[in-house]
Amino acid sequence: MRIALDAMGSDHFPVPDVSGAVQAAREWGDTIYLVGDPGRIRQELGQHDTTGLKLEVVPARDVITMTDKPGVVGEAKPDSSMHVGMNLVKDGRADAFVTAGNTGAAMAIATLYTLRRIQGVKRPALSSIVRVGDRSVILLDIGANADTKPEWLGQFALMGKIYAQNALGISSPRIALLSNGEEEEKGNALIREAQTVIKQLNVNFVGNVEPKDVLRGQADVVVSDGFVGNIAIKSFEAIAGTMFDLIRTEIKRDPLSTLGGLLARRAFRRVYKQIDPFEVGGAPLLGVNGVVIIGHGRSNAKAIKNAIRQARLAVSGQIIDRIQTGLRQQTGVSASVSGLENQSNKG
Repeated sequence: MRIALDAMGSDHFPVPDVSGAVQAAREWGDTIYLVGDPGRIRQELGQHDTTGLKLEVVPARDVITMTDKPGVVGEAKPDSSMHVGMNLVKDGRADAFVTAGNTGAAMAIATLYTLRRIQGVKRPALSSIVRVGDRSVILLDIGANADTKPEWLGQFALMGKIYAQNALGISSPRIALLSNGEEEEKGNALIREAQTVIKQLNVNFVGNVEPKDVLRGQADVVVSDGFVGNIAIKSFEAIAGTMFDLIRTEIKRDPLSTLGGLLARRAFRRVYKQIDPFEVGGAPLLGVNGVVIIGHGRSNAKAIKNAIRQARLAVSGQIIDRIQTGLRQQTGVSASVSGLENQSNKG
């Protein structure tokens, strides 16, 4: 495959970005375009053995920082590594784009300046993949749309289903709405109306789930508005980090605990691997007309490599084509639901 990587994306670019690209190119043999400052990228490449690897440097003059305003950088930095990388995808020169950079900027540049939305998509959704034991749970939206409409959540559910099926290999993913209770009557007006929309879709809808149900793996795709989803995913990450910090502190509390900790070290490492976000690396921005994978700003080389792996899964699963097909198949159902809503509003 041909993967365009934002070499100026992570908090400590280009060190982890280049290192992760080298690891990915070595493991899968893909062509990886390193987009950004040529001098800094080549200097970092010099720290690695790149013999036989398909790594190409693509110049980009501008760098988007984590403090840049998403609504401004689209026009203020037109030659950024994000613009250039996404245009490689748009022009068919790359199959996917990966970045650990400013999420809001990536969303704005993809939607408004380069790839644009897939025809029929109301709003793109930013997703996150959470490891739950040996399973993966997709949460969307986690921040792209703080305020949403019921039909948007319906599209999120459909796109999440398609990604789970074709990239993660889940044959009949269970779709759920994130709510404050499992009962159908729970949730705000948005959640209750979204239930009506999702029930009309060709998805395996299992109803509402609470955050505890997400962590128990009771759904494969969990849908919410971006405000609630962002709080949820940050809470999950904070809980995991806090628990491991507490365990480390208590293990050092006395000699007997320290001995027990040493004996259980391998088990702790296995548990940490299951919840480590760097094991996933990144997740797709669903709804834009091209594969875009966004990772954490604090990504290390392992995270960058695994984000590239997510891009490979999305490309091999033909996610864009399948979303387009899925939306066309649901057009008649959506029109029917909209007609019922209009009649209800008139009444």
